[in-house]
Amino acid sequence: MSDSHFWDKVHAAAAKATWAYLATANGAQPKVRVVHPAFEGDRVWVATGRESAKARHIDKNAKVELFYQIGAEMVHLTVTGKAKFVEDVAEKKRIWNGKVFDYDLSQFWPGGPESKDFGLMLIEPTRVELTSLPEMTTGKKPEVWRAPRK
Repeated sequence: MSDSHFWDKVHAAAAKATWAYLATANGAQPKVRVVHPAFEGDRVWVATGRESAKARHIDKNAKVELFYQIGAEMVHLTVTGKAKFVEDVAEKKRIWNGKVFDYDLSQFWPGGPESKDFGLMLIEPTRVELTSLPEMTTGKKPEVWRAPRK
């Protein structure tokens, strides 16, 4: 399967889900919380408070995993990668004004993309896995994308 076809399937699956579970690490302790991510090509964005616990965790350990369980068909989408916070105001404005997220960010940051507490997290995937419960029960292997080695 081509990368393009795989990403089309990933975007279609993610579009059916509002929420995903983001795992970060606080030292040796994993922490999982619900987030509302947005795909842009092969990158994933998460808007969050810049002083949040997840932001503090990522500042210390960039490794994250994002898991979606989607709909009655039990599609599983897992994104493994590294997260970082984008501090560039032009990029924050591009994402904010480009309506990358399917909700109104000003609900949480009424001061707009330049709000001090508006944290724009970028997850750059190193591995993406797409499968479903019915496929798993028949022994079908998940579809997997891996980032090219640098």
